[in-house]
Amino acid sequence: MTSHHQTLTLVLFSVFVAVTLAITTWVGRRRHGSAEEFYAGGRLFTPLENGFAISGDYLSAASFLGVAGLIALYGYDGLLYAVGFLVAWLLVLFLAAELVRNCGRFTLADVVAARMSERPVRIATGTSSVTVSVLYLVAQMVGAGSLVALLLGRTSGAAQAWTVIGVGALMVIYVSLGGMRATTWIQIVKAVLMLVGTIALTVMVLVRFHGDFNQLLVTAAERSGNGLRYLAPGLKYGGGWTARLDFISLGLALVFGTAGLPHILSRFYTVPTARAARRSTVWSIGLIGGFYLMAIILGFAATAVVGADKLRASNAAGNTAIPLLALDLGGGAESTGGTVLFAVVAAVAFATILAVVAGITLSSSASVAHDLYASLRRPTAKVRSEVTVARVAAAFIGVVAIALGLLARNLNVAFLVGLAFAVAASANLPALLYSLFWRGFTTRGAVWSVYGGLVPALVLVVLSPVVSGSPGALFPDVDFQYFPLQNPGIVSIPLGFVAGWLGTVTSDEVPDEAKFAETEVRSLTGAGAV
Repeated sequence: MTSHHQTLTLVLFSVFVAVTLAITTWVGRRRHGSAEEFYAGGRLFTPLENGFAISGDYLSAASFLGVAGLIALYGYDGLLYAVGFLVAWLLVLFLAAELVRNCGRFTLADVVAARMSERPVRIATGTSSVTVSVLYLVAQMVGAGSLVALLLGRTSGAAQAWTVIGVGALMVIYVSLGGMRATTWIQIVKAVLMLVGTIALTVMVLVRFHGDFNQLLVTAAERSGNGLRYLAPGLKYGGGWTARLDFISLGLALVFGTAGLPHILSRFYTVPTARAARRSTVWSIGLIGGFYLMAIILGFAATAVVGADKLRASNAAGNTAIPLLALDLGGGAESTGGTVLFAVVAAVAFATILAVVAGITLSSSASVAHDLYASLRRPTAKVRSEVTVARVAAAFIGVVAIALGLLARNLNVAFLVGLAFAVAASANLPALLYSLFWRGFTTRGAVWSVYGGLVPALVLVVLSPVVSGSPGALFPDVDFQYFPLQNPGIVSIPLGFVAGWLGTVTSDEVPDEAKFAETEVRSLTGAGAV
């Protein structure tokens, strides 16, 4: 990229950082330091505001960069990510939003532990929540590194590393100073910017092809290097049985994973009522659905306009498809229009990453402070404020995410998020659904369902082609690949449900009927909800 691209992008990104830091500082001065204010923003957001915030929290670098990149490289098969990410919200709407808002206070563990022995359940659920959050954060760090590599014209080096470190530092500042209220407004601003930018690019693509979708698809197929195979199933997930099972596994992870994501579930606590939580979800479905429809167009357009060879040369995983498309639509690398449009898209992508990492960091630090610290603290130890512990936890989680992000910088961000979804669907969703709907569910069942999904999912990822045994693996020079699939969901999700059932039926614990009745009434009616 030329110095003009670099300068303008950095200026626009600096403006966004300055505005969001101003929001954080302003909110930080007004907060009272209570746990409800820090974790839930005082529960004062309207459904419309929370709907935009959910969209800003959910539409991460995986959506803005990764999904379009996968569609650009693999055509029809890349659509699975867009469909899976959107369809998952129906499950959230009908099974999670209102019930979670009524039963919990700040975290997923509040819901699962409502009628159990709290300590073991909170430790298990808090551990899985932090694990999912860190995996999700890694994807955002990879997205940041890909953008910097494109912007500075290099694929590695100190500049890319320092950018990842800078993103991590900013997310810790957002969370530590402003809590949920500042994070929510940052996500709202980011959602508006991303939707406006995506609409503008989509309109420019349609003008370029005179509104002819057929011509867009035909041109994309021609420039993909795969002909009509590009528009048919099987380019990425066709062929052998392992590829087909990977397709099913990924679909299961995407559809079931959203309802187990801690940073998404925590957003339902920021509104005053369950009805507001449901309306927030409806708003977010509309916004997210509109975005993915445009992302599909932009993915095919990236191949049609830029060409698959140039996309792969820039970034083998396709993470830079949309910025390169914007550069071409604006008139090319040497034009003023291309420079401006590229800079705007790159700045929006940076804003996307910052907003999402802030939400995930807040959710994971809440799990550490509200669940793990409260459960593991020694009785004789000095009692510290949950908010203080959460701030320290945010810094620690930031360091871990930065380290892993540098390690996984060559993987597609949407693919990395798919792994996080698989872990969430395996560990969190079984415990959540069982606790809400199974009268006989016990403490042992809750603990077993979490670990019975979490441990197999992580082990299978370590033993998969993602980590070793393939050219695109994290460690391509070694081979301890024993599990043939890239996504573990098809195995680990059923294991989570089976482990929860097995732990319950082998337990001597007699479920407390009164507590279940109280939880059932509270979840369905909101009576007694905080």
